[in-house]
Amino acid sequence: MSSTREIDALIDMMARLPGLGPRSARRAVLQMIRKRNVLLGPLADLMQTVAATACECTNCGNIGTQEICDICRSEKRANGQICVVEDVADLWAMERAGNFRGRYHVLGGTLSALDQVGPEQLRIPRLIERVSAERVTEVILALDVTVDGQTTAHYIADQLDGKVTLTSLAQGVPIGGELDYLDDGTISAALAARKPL
Repeated sequence: MSSTREIDALIDMMARLPGLGPRSARRAVLQMIRKRNVLLGPLADLMQTVAATACECTNCGNIGTQEICDICRSEKRANGQICVVEDVADLWAMERAGNFRGRYHVLGGTLSALDQVGPEQLRIPRLIERVSAERVTEVILALDVTVDGQTTAHYIADQLDGKVTLTSLAQGVPIGGELDYLDDGTISAALAARKPL
């Protein structure tokens, strides 16, 4: 029996996380063991707490520790805007930017005929309910610019046509982007969405 079996198992488990391979996992585990009092113990406690308390918001699909998340409970966020995103990571990215002050709706994926994902497998019916119940005036579609993302956006637009103002995020050249490094689709979208100076 190996004397490092549990440590090896921890490294293997960490290596399964996105962004960590075996080498990064080994370095992270070694650092946590070296600083077990300030890193490993508190991390283990927090992971146990999160495992016991994390849940999806029943209203929007965000991840938190209560049935209704802080964003949905905040009256300051009830400004009539809902930003529709594919998953929670997208919601967190929008929040990091700090510019959007409305509420969100997490679909849980995109429509995909190949993967047999239809509207009922996503949170699209709940979105349509929320538009009426929360007196929404604008739905912002912040979906990936992929075939499935755009198919989903068009489906939602058809379902909400005439009920609410529909907008989408601008597409094109990112801040700090150089034209030489951009793909043809991004340049085309930027050219189509040009605006006067």
